[in-house]
Amino acid sequence: MTCIINCLPLNDDERKAFREAAGDMRQEFVGDLSARRNISWSAEVPEDLREETTAVIGNAPVEQLAECPKLQWLQTFSAGVDSYLKPGALAQDVQVTSASGAYGHAVAEHMFAMTLALLKDLPLYRDQQHDRRWKPSGHVGTLDGANVVILGTGDIGAHYARLCRACGSRTIGVRRNAAVAVDGIDDMHSFEELDAVLQVADVVALALPSTPETRHIINAERMRLMSNNAMVINAGRGDAIDCDALADALNGGDISCAGLDVTDPEPLPSEHPLWGESRCLITPHIAGGTHLKSTADRIIAIALDNVRNYVSGQALSNRMR
Repeated sequence: MTCIINCLPLNDDERKAFREAAGDMRQEFVGDLSARRNISWSAEVPEDLREETTAVIGNAPVEQLAECPKLQWLQTFSAGVDSYLKPGALAQDVQVTSASGAYGHAVAEHMFAMTLALLKDLPLYRDQQHDRRWKPSGHVGTLDGANVVILGTGDIGAHYARLCRACGSRTIGVRRNAAVAVDGIDDMHSFEELDAVLQVADVVALALPSTPETRHIINAERMRLMSNNAMVINAGRGDAIDCDALADALNGGDISCAGLDVTDPEPLPSEHPLWGESRCLITPHIAGGTHLKSTADRIIAIALDNVRNYVSGQALSNRMR
């Protein structure tokens, strides 16, 4: 017997749609609609249902999923599924699907807002406002004519590229397979060409997953390759940038400024020099939350489509394993 544990915060109409999608398959709704506006959604598999659970919609704790011996499928709320793919986290035959494609709009707009804020010295003016000072900073930057290098050209990177290109930027993508064209990217390069590409960058934006290959892909050596007027933006995974090296690069003038929604470690220790760096804008990993309605709607739509696939025996979308 199959049993889907649905942890989504659904309204009545949405629950009806999921019931129709599941047909005769048992589905238990354990989400709370009041959590809909939360920046992140929690998920729990009720203890008395774990023996029967075959599918879970939601980022339930790994230890709870380990107590579901019949588990066949996990659909996460998140685009990243790193914790569920670690060796021993889940049985090898458990399919894991993500909400990839739901977050591009929100995260890219956050990255874009950071980019413009730093180009126009808005964090500086906010600091001056607190001190009641009226002092122009001088020259500012523009995206018009800028070379914007984007590491990771999936949903987030492609959306960010389109926003920058609309402002007159030349967009340069970096991905494993440079032969794959992406809407919004003017020129595509492989990671083997990264060092050369960084030397022409005005903006370096990262929307990468966390893998051994991407860890500290932007390090001290690579920041020295960049123009001292270059900016770094990261809203992918914090460990893509060596934050200690970033602090040194900002302090030494190797690069101009940085915008970080993610850090390594996360959060940064209170004594880390980036906290006091006026040219570093830090937000607390909130770009990809569910506070934007379109993101929440898309997460639900992806899960609903996969319930239909699961019930009918079709291939699941966004399968990560």
